[in-house]
Amino acid sequence: MIKTQPIGEGIQKKIIHIDMDAFYASIEQRDHPEYRGKPVAVGYGEKRGVVAAASYEARKYGIHSAMPSVTALRKCPHLIFAMPRFDVYRNVSNQVMQVFHEYTRLVEPLSLDEAFLDVTVNYPGIRSATLIAKEIKQKIFNRTRLTASAGVSYNKFLAKIASDMRKPDGLFVIEPEKAEAFIDKLPVTKFFGVGKVTAARMEKLGIRTGHDLKQWSEIDLAREFGKAGISYYHFARGMDDREVESERVRKSLGAEETFLDDLDEMVDILGALDQIAREVHRRAEKRKFLAKTVTLKIKYADFT
Repeated sequence: MIKTQPIGEGIQKKIIHIDMDAFYASIEQRDHPEYRGKPVAVGYGEKRGVVAAASYEARKYGIHSAMPSVTALRKCPHLIFAMPRFDVYRNVSNQVMQVFHEYTRLVEPLSLDEAFLDVTVNYPGIRSATLIAKEIKQKIFNRTRLTASAGVSYNKFLAKIASDMRKPDGLFVIEPEKAEAFIDKLPVTKFFGVGKVTAARMEKLGIRTGHDLKQWSEIDLAREFGKAGISYYHFARGMDDREVESERVRKSLGAEETFLDDLDEMVDILGALDQIAREVHRRAEKRKFLAKTVTLKIKYADFT
């Protein structure tokens, strides 16, 4: 039996997850007609470059974000590299977020190109979340000439999964009465928080689908996977009580740099580290942040 989360007598939550389709790459294809229909990667094509985003045409070659540029070019020698234009991406993101706020104040951005919306109560007074999602997709396209995919359900877990079901330019709805059957067939790799390592552990335990996961008790899942196991227990039953947070508090910030040539000398390494640390300090000071934990990330010539 699927448990939903009522917010009042006879009222059920209506959650939408909107995810822009290949956001950075789609903007480049929009602004450069010669890129349309061709494999495009946003990033730097040099020796030390990394793919920041890939168009759907590029993804057909197995190219994805965070892939070294040299690897991407091996997979697709005619790949087009577009220099990142983050100011442009932020401006387009602001246009998209403005559309969301025309329907509800409960908007939770996850990044520049995706967000959760709680439209249980909405400004236009539209009862159908599916209709709202359709309107939002159309408004986004009218204003930006970009497509978005939308997922609609009664909680965040299912809405996010739904938005990935019909990409690109898709709309998928998971209704409460159909959620149980949907989750039972869902591969655990689609569950929030289940990455490659966790999926491999689950595979060894015979857990491949939501139905398999549902056979485990909350205690046993917590024993195997810690706090995340408790979340898996509830997700497998269609339960997710997380609220759409309209004002998420930023808990981290950072800076990084990719170098064209290896830094072999300690003096060069320390000099680069000093510059990056100063940039992090500048950003923290601007936001009046105090640091609790400092993390240093290093990548070698082979990108490990």
